[in-house]
Amino acid sequence: MFMKTFGWSFGISAAALVVAFFYGGVEALVLCAILGVLEISLSFDNAVVNARILEKMSAFWQRIFLTVGILIAVLGMRIAFPLLIVGVTANLNPVQAVELALEKGDIHTPGTYAYLLHDAHPQIAAFGGVFLLMLFLDFMFEERDIHWIGFLEKPLAFIGRLHGASMAISLVVLVASAAMVRPGKEVDVLIAGILGMVTYMLVNGLGDLFDVDADGDTDAADTEAEAAKIAKKSTQGVGRAVGKAAFMLFLYLEVIDASFSFDGVIGAFAITSDPIIIAMGLGLIGAIFVRSLTVFLVREGTLDEFEYLDHGAHWAIGALSIILLLTISIEVNEVVTGVIGVVFIGAAFISSIIRNKRLHAHELPQVKQLSN
Repeated sequence: MFMKTFGWSFGISAAALVVAFFYGGVEALVLCAILGVLEISLSFDNAVVNARILEKMSAFWQRIFLTVGILIAVLGMRIAFPLLIVGVTANLNPVQAVELALEKGDIHTPGTYAYLLHDAHPQIAAFGGVFLLMLFLDFMFEERDIHWIGFLEKPLAFIGRLHGASMAISLVVLVASAAMVRPGKEVDVLIAGILGMVTYMLVNGLGDLFDVDADGDTDAADTEAEAAKIAKKSTQGVGRAVGKAAFMLFLYLEVIDASFSFDGVIGAFAITSDPIIIAMGLGLIGAIFVRSLTVFLVREGTLDEFEYLDHGAHWAIGALSIILLLTISIEVNEVVTGVIGVVFIGAAFISSIIRNKRLHAHELPQVKQLSN
């Protein structure tokens, strides 16, 4: 299963590294590899969140996510999005934006592609930061039976009883972030953050509108036989979104996936200003591996087996959102962002293993007692 899911990712990554070597020698190969690792380390939480959405979709739409979704991730977010930002900022047409990008100017030189994209960072960070902050808050504000960091998650769930709490908190955080930005950017940051909030509300509304719970009937099963029968149907795709519902979930998934890309795209220009290397490193290596990891989590049922992974991913999202909003006014190394995400996911994974062992140890005596 592992090689079946990740085999083509390894193959494409190897091809990308070879192309990078012939394109710019050993230096380009190393930079491409670094960017790939950066994208993967920043996107563990992305894969977990994506997997929760993807598991509601049929096998056909999962394949669409791995094919059409890859094109959107690579061509859209890693190539077209930076070009669009620079084109709008510098009032350039698409051809001029591409020509400027291929000049590979230094990030500290005014007028270069990297400089213009870096100059637009406050607006990009505000949009992505608010979007991800609301995603984090809405998850934490839900009432649930299982908590990972209970002393924090239980009070947050209590706060969530207040209607519109996530919006109110996000607005306060946005205003505070805008107050710290350099003079002249305050209004731009506020507008970008509000647009991020509106976008989240729209895509979240679409997700709720076409939400399909493949496991909903399982909870209602009265006998073990009924549960097994329903579970078998669920694994065959029955109850999963198809048609228009799956298409809307696909769009929802792509918007959420794109929001995770902001930090990686901007951070890449601190490593290299070459758009070709960035596209190969972030897209052909990083984004494709993240896609494969998402599908692997779905097919292996990992999220259901390790209950705290959802929580760890959303805590990583919360940390990422705060870091993005902080970068509006201060510099934060991308390594810090990547390490925080890995730490949260790793801690949640270990906690899940401990929980499973504890439950198993508790259930084993009961099973023996029943068998006797």
